[in-house]
Amino acid sequence: MHKENILVLDFGSQYTQLIARRVRENRVYSEILPFNASIEKIRSFSPKGIILSGGPSSIYESKSPKPDSRIFKLGVPILGICYGMQLMAHLFGGRVARSTKREYGRAVLRIDEKRDIFTGIPQNKVVWMSHGDRIIRRPSGFEPIAHTENSPVAAMADRKRRFFAFQFHPEVAHTEYGAKILQNFIFKVCGCRPEWTMGSFIESAANNIKARAGKDKIVCAISGGVDSAVTAVLVHRAVKKNLTCIFVDNGVLRSREAEKVEKTLKKNFHMNIICVDASKRFLGKLKGVEDPEKKRKIIGNEFIRVFEAEAKKIKGVKYLAQGTLYPDVIESTSFKGPSAVIKSHHNVGGLLDNMKLKLIEPLRELFKDEVRALGRELRMPEDILNRHPFPGPGLAIRIIGEVTRERCDILRKADAIVLEEIKNAGLYNSIWQAFAVLLPIKTVGVMGDERTYENVVAVRAVSSVDGMTADWAVLTA
Repeated sequence: MHKENILVLDFGSQYTQLIARRVRENRVYSEILPFNASIEKIRSFSPKGIILSGGPSSIYESKSPKPDSRIFKLGVPILGICYGMQLMAHLFGGRVARSTKREYGRAVLRIDEKRDIFTGIPQNKVVWMSHGDRIIRRPSGFEPIAHTENSPVAAMADRKRRFFAFQFHPEVAHTEYGAKILQNFIFKVCGCRPEWTMGSFIESAANNIKARAGKDKIVCAISGGVDSAVTAVLVHRAVKKNLTCIFVDNGVLRSREAEKVEKTLKKNFHMNIICVDASKRFLGKLKGVEDPEKKRKIIGNEFIRVFEAEAKKIKGVKYLAQGTLYPDVIESTSFKGPSAVIKSHHNVGGLLDNMKLKLIEPLRELFKDEVRALGRELRMPEDILNRHPFPGPGLAIRIIGEVTRERCDILRKADAIVLEEIKNAGLYNSIWQAFAVLLPIKTVGVMGDERTYENVVAVRAVSSVDGMTADWAVLTA
């Protein structure tokens, strides 16, 4: 358990994950819980502060999401953002109603009181709004501390109870001084100390792995990506020879993937690695399957089956370590709150109900850029840490339609060419992810002086920081 932490309650905002990230950027741990988390669960975290996220609901609707009201009696600072603000207004006797003029996008915030949470913030600044409701009667105990042209109460505070609320979103990049405002809440209002570092995470995670596994042995799923490699190194640090890494060639990997991974981990970290060629098995299971969600779950199931079969050959194995990240969990389930399920991650949605091995997922609470920082702390080579993310289902979900060995070979070659050209142009490290997608069509072209009728690939390239949001990348040298 983290001594210094800020808890975020999720009411369904598309920005909820950004709130947790912004807190972590200040070296204070933050975790997201669903809005209806039990008071016992919330107390168990001993949070230094709580943030109520935005959300798509209107507080005056009969089924609008509401938390356990006892969170307001915990004696810790609370910050409500957008819906979180309207919720606080409603619960404390204010009135919220549909606004005649909705605010979406940029608005000028005029600060009325430049202290505590607004310390060091200019009087007038641009903020990001996303709401159709507004407060028309202030709740008991609260005073307005900022306004916009359309919202007389764009921010309010009950300083006696250390409750603050914003109609705007400080967590998004479009809000000027948003990071500074959140820093004021974290440090000035909540009194947190910046103690959460990758060094402290390594020590805590390694101790947890040791305590849980004891003398039992662990197998680690190696896929060739950053996440599984960092997981392997972290677990190896904790249990040394009691770890065996298993790399499965599932037939949908990038060019020379198995060879590269085995060489890197054996050379740099002296790990036990078993390479299994299960390509025939996976491709057989994928035969005739076109739906990408089914592909993910088939591959997730088969991975577990292969690991269990290999683990039986190793005496004393009871645990499977894998590189599940926080975004994987967020994408795969809605247990964090009313946020929509986007897709099943192969590590999460594909797991078997009757899986015999117990899971160890030391990166489950980290974002991708935090995993890279962790890898650097573990002194892993940059050529592993800077690799573009590669999904567990691999080329299977980059092939539109049925997956066959022939179509995998075609895409493997095309993808290798895309990455080679991007590296030659000096763009690889500035792009978050780039890859080729094999489309289910052929088209006419010209090769030399001859007419051709060949496959078509699409190229996708995006820029991002943490994998939670992305924009298209500019492919110019």
